[in-house]
Amino acid sequence: MATKAVTMEKLVALCKARGIIFPGSEIYGGMGNTWDYGPVGVEIKNNIKRAWWKRFVQESDNSFGVDAAILMNARVWEASGHTTSFSDPKMDCKECKSRHRADTLIEAHSKGKVNPDTMTNAEMEAYIQEHQVHCPICGKFNWTNIRTFNLMFETSRGVTDESQNKIYLRPETAQGEFVNFLNVQRTTRAKVPFGIAQIGKAFRNEITPGNFIFRTIEFEQMEHQWFCKEGTDSEYYAEFKSKAWQFLLDLSFKPEHLRFKDHDKLAHYAKEACDIQYDFPMGWSELNGIHNRTDYDLSRHQEYSGKTMTYIDPVNGERFIPYVIEYSIGADRLMLAALSEAYDEETLENGEVRNVMRFHPAIAAYKAAVLPLQKNLAPQAKELLAKLKKHFNVTYDEAGSIGKRYRRQDEIGTPYCITIDFDTLENGTVTVRDRDSMDQVRLDLGGVIAFLTEKTAF
Repeated sequence: MATKAVTMEKLVALCKARGIIFPGSEIYGGMGNTWDYGPVGVEIKNNIKRAWWKRFVQESDNSFGVDAAILMNARVWEASGHTTSFSDPKMDCKECKSRHRADTLIEAHSKGKVNPDTMTNAEMEAYIQEHQVHCPICGKFNWTNIRTFNLMFETSRGVTDESQNKIYLRPETAQGEFVNFLNVQRTTRAKVPFGIAQIGKAFRNEITPGNFIFRTIEFEQMEHQWFCKEGTDSEYYAEFKSKAWQFLLDLSFKPEHLRFKDHDKLAHYAKEACDIQYDFPMGWSELNGIHNRTDYDLSRHQEYSGKTMTYIDPVNGERFIPYVIEYSIGADRLMLAALSEAYDEETLENGEVRNVMRFHPAIAAYKAAVLPLQKNLAPQAKELLAKLKKHFNVTYDEAGSIGKRYRRQDEIGTPYCITIDFDTLENGTVTVRDRDSMDQVRLDLGGVIAFLTEKTAF
């Protein structure tokens, strides 16, 4: 009998114990809202990124990848509006000096029933005053007025004070796709509609709620921009909503843990916008966004750079600036959702509780674990390990009883355990144990690669 019993505390403890995610700079007391991916976690995250890239670039008829620079000309951020409007409404508690986002305070106080995205700063201040929203740190009610703080990290370029110029760590990856629109179109000879995708780091100097890797100051985004002609944009918007939803289902997310949420207040550039929300341990929150950005981005870059962003249709010679459908999902946030979805505590017939991470095999850190039944079978086990490593990421464990080794693999989500035993020496077969059912079958050594290829594909 399986019981869903995931909490953030359990996830954090499991991740640290099993080499999935560690607190950042831990030996120095840490640094708030920074996390390091361990040996197991980096493999899971990389597999998530590979699955996303395979679906939205490799399997797409007309999508292409880029890897744009993190540091960009400061004019990019003027054109995008980030230097003037990319800010958070923050309030300081006068008693304990802690700083908080006003919208987060309202969401927490109302238990999600009030959407502060539709409120002005004055309206948020009025709500906090009327409902006597107290500081979550010290419990006092003594706030400053709301002040807005730009979320971009600033740095400078130059070796002397006189030559320094202000530049920014990018707060999103999308602008790298927009400024390279014509470069990609020209070099690939792509015809509209076509897509540009990117996976990369972004940085935001924001107050985070402490929900593990849900929102951090350094994070990785997976973004796909679909360039299309005005008039077809709403059709493609609906298509990418469907594709984004199906991708999550194919990663073994349960549909009852997902929902669409239309934006109550559209951004200045958006014609249509929605999120797919996931039921995280702390409640329903955004997992990814789909936006109809119209021709805003390319038009702004044309205006600020003085360079044309016009696409010329090779068939009829028509000139136009394409509309953009954006699909954006955070790799770290999807990682947290995948951890939450996979986590299970199963009570066995003997009363023992088995912790198991039921990842889709394609995103599991290791596709299989090779286990010699006894240490004197290690040479044969390592021979198989070497063969499998040419095709898959696999691991090896010979410490402790076979039962304990199974449990260790269950806790990191390894879908199959392959045991080398004395029958292997006699007839060339191995025992293959399934993580989810715990069923075991005998398999010829020569069939292991084909078995894992079929069972772990995405």
